[in-house]
Amino acid sequence: MNKKITPKQAHAKLQELCARSEQCSFDIHRKLYNWGISADVSEKIMKVLVAEKFVDDARFAKAFARDKYRFSGWGRIKILRHLAAKRISGILAENALDEIDGEEYEAIALKALKAKSRTLKEGNTYEGRTKLFRFGVTRGFEPSLVASIIKTGLVWE
Repeated sequence: MNKKITPKQAHAKLQELCARSEQCSFDIHRKLYNWGISADVSEKIMKVLVAEKFVDDARFAKAFARDKYRFSGWGRIKILRHLAAKRISGILAENALDEIDGEEYEAIALKALKAKSRTLKEGNTYEGRTKLFRFGVTRGFEPSLVASIIKTGLVWE
């Protein structure tokens, strides 16, 4: 079993964690809960972390969206759902998605669909296009975007 940590130790650990990587308030609350810190003390620690600018949900949402679409190849829909799972407000999530460059986003979608199309044995058939469409939608790209990319035929080159 984990040994109990004091609120002061928890605050220091969270400062170090937040200095290394962006964290959202939901994840911080969950860590405090798992460490056995009471709710009222957790709120005090959170207020201090927010005041010290270690935790900022808007900054987290922008970094999360940018990283997920650039490095993981996720679409807007999947990013939005994961932000909602982290209890990021809809306004902050929408603002984060607004910062995604449209041309870069479409290029990433095309790259992901091209890579998938090379693995399909069905090729450019109805079944192959259907599998490719499903793949694009499960990656979180908008159905209209996926359909338009498949219709252009660029994925089969």
